[in-house]
Amino acid sequence: MAIKLDLQVAELLQKIEESGIPPMHDMGYVQARNFYNSSSETGAGEPPQDVDIENIILETSFPLPARIYRSPELRKDPQPALIYFHGGGWCIGNIDSHDHVCRWLAKKSEAIVISVDYRLAPEHKFPAAVDDAYQATCWIFEHAIELGLDPARIAVGGDSAGGNLSAVVCLLARDEGKVKIHSQLLIYPATDMLMRFPSHVSNGDDYRLTRTLINWFVCGYLRNGEDMNDMRASPLMAESHANLPPALILTAGFDPLIDEGKAYADKLEEEGGEVEYLCYEGMIHGFIAMPGFINTALTALDDSATYLKKRFSS
Repeated sequence: MAIKLDLQVAELLQKIEESGIPPMHDMGYVQARNFYNSSSETGAGEPPQDVDIENIILETSFPLPARIYRSPELRKDPQPALIYFHGGGWCIGNIDSHDHVCRWLAKKSEAIVISVDYRLAPEHKFPAAVDDAYQATCWIFEHAIELGLDPARIAVGGDSAGGNLSAVVCLLARDEGKVKIHSQLLIYPATDMLMRFPSHVSNGDDYRLTRTLINWFVCGYLRNGEDMNDMRASPLMAESHANLPPALILTAGFDPLIDEGKAYADKLEEEGGEVEYLCYEGMIHGFIAMPGFINTALTALDDSATYLKKRFSS
């Protein structure tokens, strides 16, 4: 039986079409960022408010803003943590656009969440975001005790571009041996900049994230075509995917990135990794950040938090 688009998703797409708002690739990057943040706030629903928040600066080679989320129920002992990298095609989004996502994850996983505001393209081209994500991860490990974190239980995760950065950080951490990442949460990650998979065609025109928009993001992010083959941009192209942290990989059935997300899960499993894979068949790219519109977003946030909680307690 053919997979059907979720009714709430279909209604949302119809409202977007009727609004007459131009696609983001027809906006300038600054306007697109403002629109994305406003849309994220509208779609946030009612995230938990009983979460303690602290804004800090990570003193890496380029000082990075970050936001720490702690559920009041946490004990005073060092706690497990998720380092979170937001989505937005490496060109839009920030810690505000994904504030509600991090609130839900912190509340439901019973772990500390640290959201990192990495530099955006096109002002800061590849590999700036990768450098920021990796340096931020190393800095947090180095300061784990003073931040109240258990350095043996620090995961990385993110959605879309943030899932891409999380996968790359795990590869770099494995290869350089500076830190040992506990696990990874990859939410509809971009893993192949060459966009070779069939879902880029089958899902590439009608479901919010289009091939044209993807190309706009990629052209803004990368310096040239050669960067597409760099594993720091396309983690699926790494020479080895062995000895990486256990992973939960989430995909959406009507997402152009579904095939490369599944391919990454398969690659990790083929090379001996511990992988859980969940596909939300009626969903589109970006759905997890829309709990105000789409009920399944809360299901996916619950599934993500449950996975982290299980991993951290094992």
